[in-house]
Amino acid sequence: KIGRMNGKKASTIATNGKIPAPKSGNKSKVKQEPDVSMEDAESTGSESDVPLAHRRKAKRKRVDSSDSEYDDKNTVTKNGSKKSIKKEDIEMKVPVSDEDIPIVKRKGKTNGKKTTIIKKESEDSDSDVPLAKLKSGKGKAAENKAKTGTDKEAEVKLDKKLQVKAKRKRNDSDSEADNKKQTAKTASKNVANTKKSDTQRKKKKEDSPDESMSAKKRGKQKVKEEDSDNEEDDEFKWWTQQNDNNDGTDKWTTLEHNGVYFPPPYVPHKVKMKYDGKEVTLEPEAEEVASFYAAMLGTDYVTNETFNKNFFKDWVKVLKKSKNNPPIRDFEKCDFTPIYEYFEQEKERKKNMSKEEKAKLKEEKIKLEEKYGFCFLDGRKEKVGNFRIEPPGLFRGRGAHPKTGSLKLRVQPEQVTINIGKGTKIPSPPQGHKWAGVIHDPTVTWLATWKENVNDNIKYVFLAANSSLKGLSDMKKFDKARELKKHIAKIRNDYQTNLRHKNTATRQMATAMYLIDRLALRAGNEKDTNEEADTVGCCSLRPEHVKLIPPNTVTFDFLGKDSIRYINTVEVEDQVFRNLAIFMKGKDEPDDLIFDRINTQELNKHLSSYMKGLTAKVFRTYNASYTFQKQLKELTKGDNSIAEKTFAYNQANRQVAILCNHQRSVSKAHGNQMSKIEDKIKALKYQRMKLKKSILTLEPRLKKKRSDLLEEESDLDEEWIIEYEKQLMEKEREKVQIDQKEKELQKERTSGRVDPKKGLTVDKADEKIQTLTAKIKETKLLKDDKESNKTTALGTSKINYIDPRISAAWCLKYKVPYEKIFNKSLRDKFKWAMDVVDADWEF
Repeated sequence: KIGRMNGKKASTIATNGKIPAPKSGNKSKVKQEPDVSMEDAESTGSESDVPLAHRRKAKRKRVDSSDSEYDDKNTVTKNGSKKSIKKEDIEMKVPVSDEDIPIVKRKGKTNGKKTTIIKKESEDSDSDVPLAKLKSGKGKAAENKAKTGTDKEAEVKLDKKLQVKAKRKRNDSDSEADNKKQTAKTASKNVANTKKSDTQRKKKKEDSPDESMSAKKRGKQKVKEEDSDNEEDDEFKWWTQQNDNNDGTDKWTTLEHNGVYFPPPYVPHKVKMKYDGKEVTLEPEAEEVASFYAAMLGTDYVTNETFNKNFFKDWVKVLKKSKNNPPIRDFEKCDFTPIYEYFEQEKERKKNMSKEEKAKLKEEKIKLEEKYGFCFLDGRKEKVGNFRIEPPGLFRGRGAHPKTGSLKLRVQPEQVTINIGKGTKIPSPPQGHKWAGVIHDPTVTWLATWKENVNDNIKYVFLAANSSLKGLSDMKKFDKARELKKHIAKIRNDYQTNLRHKNTATRQMATAMYLIDRLALRAGNEKDTNEEADTVGCCSLRPEHVKLIPPNTVTFDFLGKDSIRYINTVEVEDQVFRNLAIFMKGKDEPDDLIFDRINTQELNKHLSSYMKGLTAKVFRTYNASYTFQKQLKELTKGDNSIAEKTFAYNQANRQVAILCNHQRSVSKAHGNQMSKIEDKIKALKYQRMKLKKSILTLEPRLKKKRSDLLEEESDLDEEWIIEYEKQLMEKEREKVQIDQKEKELQKERTSGRVDPKKGLTVDKADEKIQTLTAKIKETKLLKDDKESNKTTALGTSKINYIDPRISAAWCLKYKVPYEKIFNKSLRDKFKWAMDVVDADWEF
């Protein structure tokens, strides 16, 4: 690993297969999960409550250090004298056992190497660069600033990333022998350069204190960047070591974790609800369930008849458990408002907590994350995803679920099965409880499992989305879809031929495959509508879902997954139209299926005969990725701005979301968001208008030569201008004499003349107008993007159906920063995709 020691003497240290976690003055804080109650998060003193990381603390002595892991120039001996580090001590081996390091602070193995050389000065660090060149960085910054706006800055930033990435790839390909030679060579070189650099810096400091301070700040920034590079280099790149034939085999060799976190027990608030206008006292269990409902007042759920019916049915069962509960028989007489008002007061109280109280809660969350939020998989530290057991509450469900409002019971440890490595200490369950079972199954990737009571669904605790196991699963999924392109021609040729087959089942199979391929329909399964929402797919379509319009037009109208309505009118091939008419003939009963001779299992079995593992879902992934890549090629232009390229990307993503029927309801905040964007556009136009008038004041002769300066700004009426200037005055009220400023603005509106600001020239004003025009264009694109995608869910297809390597290659080809298309979590999740492609990669 390459690091810096603030310009002091470097030392190179080789560890025995383990890298001690670097310590700093400020402990790094772990990113937090959503808020949860923390009453039970404190330790009770038993070993079960102590993280695995700290159980050996008393038995073993740890290695401690100051802000720097190793002394910079001298080592202090026991008698207090200083001992200089010799040249031969620059490189040494320090054996460190995982047993000596807490589980939450251990660093994982780096790409399977047993010995890692840690270099304390990089080959391309500041120490190797003359200060004169370092100082010239200001000129570079000025040059970048002169480029047109944010696009050029973004491209420069991306180019630097690509250079670093290419350099890393070259380094990774070097042999270990070369690395060792280079390490020794670099170490001595860096020591010499460090001394030289120290002398130069010292001289510089004497000459100019201000410039020295600036250099010091730059040095800190450089250290931070190098630390970030160190973390990336230290990361386990599973995609370079994956086992291609991993299906059905062991997913891990060793697995160590601390189990799962159970929600704290309910603490009664003793706020009384009303029944038939009178206050009633509830037992704690009944009060808890009533509170679940009260907390949802004001949402759409409490207006849902099914939700209310299921809640009341389950609540009455709880009420009957104790004779101390009042006899509540009529839901309409229940008034949960007092409890709801109590919750609203609690929200306000939490908002107004002191900094000390908030800091305490934050510290408790960090401790919880440290204990349960990480595991060790084959010696590597990996983040755990959903380590919290789902708390009790009211089931909501997706779409028109028949069990919405049902009571989700509290999960007990006796329902939870733990999966952990053999020979590893089993995490202790909460005091007084035991696990349902403990297994050691390396063929599965979950850490814990249980069954919930509403739908009898199996729930799992998996590793986080950016873990090696999840990343490998994603890569294989997209590779499987990519492999389909080798077989797609034969598959299409076969089903086209079988559309006219004499056998009805064969014709139905061919017709279903046609719809799945061309319309990206889900396969669909038969469902018990008393237990699940009545959602359908291709194989479960009924005559009521399909309308035939001669000669060859078909309208599909049904509820798909999550009760999202799928409505689409398309033209199909004549034979497909005739087949659908034949399959629907004489089927008048509500439960009659159009494809009554086939089912999903038979369909997937038929597909797997073409390619191992081929299912209808692989078709959706293939068509989504293929469509996305095609749309990107059509919509992206190389000479466009970053904003225009991003807009093209989102438009391509939108086409895939429409294909896959990924919809959403319009957000309640959408109207306000659009109004703010429109106001921003008007504000930019207002500034541009004033600059134009300033130019005419500076050079009145331009009135005849430049018609663009006389063009009126659209959308800017006098009423809006007056209101906007009032807002500006509010902001300026404490800075200027407001009355005088208001008179100036009123005079400008009346005369149409704007007095230019001090130092403003025509050229400077023109530059500002160009910048404002670019910002207006960019903001308009943002507005159009938000408006066109208000009912389309882009995220589902981007995360689950579009191969991320397409996006990564597109970014490289058109020099668009990854940050423009992937948020932080997606950049972590798809790091493998960004590492394996070049600009010419294609799906």
